[in-house]
Amino acid sequence: MSIILALILAGNQPMPMVVIDEADTVQEGPAPHGKIGQSTAWRISDAVPAPRSFEFRKRALHVGAAIGIHPIDHDEIYYVLSGTGAVHSDGDERRLGPGMAAWLYKGADVGIRQTGNEPLILIIAYPNKLEIRGGRTERRADLASGLADIID
Repeated sequence: MSIILALILAGNQPMPMVVIDEADTVQEGPAPHGKIGQSTAWRISDAVPAPRSFEFRKRALHVGAAIGIHPIDHDEIYYVLSGTGAVHSDGDERRLGPGMAAWLYKGADVGIRQTGNEPLILIIAYPNKLEIRGGRTERRADLASGLADIID
C-alpha cells in the first residue's frame, strides 16, 4: 500500500478517546460576560485537541457572582451540580438547584446568577460556532487552536 493511500485511510479513522482531569484545566478569575464577582472555571474541552464539535465546561460562581446577560448564537445548557441560582432567558427568570438543567435557545439573551450561601456549581455545554473563512467552513475551536476542521 502506498504512503498516500495509508494517509487517506488513516484520515477516515475515528479520533482516539481523550481523558481529562479537571484539575489540569482550572482557572480562577472574574465571571464571564460582565465580570460580576469571582468564579472558578474548569475549561475541560479546551484540553481536547481539534477538531471538536462542542464545548464542555464546569464553572463555580462564588457567592454574589453572575454570568452576565449576553446573546447566544447556539443552544446552550446549564446543568446545576450544587448550590442555587437564577437563570435568565429573554427576561424570563427561573430558579435552579441541584439536578436541574436550563436549555437555552439560539438567539436568546441569557445569563445566570448565584443565589444562597454557597457557590453555584454548574456544567455548561454548547456546540462550536461554524465560521466561513476563505470559502471554507471551519469550527471556531479549531481556528483557536490553529487547526482547521474543513467540513465543506
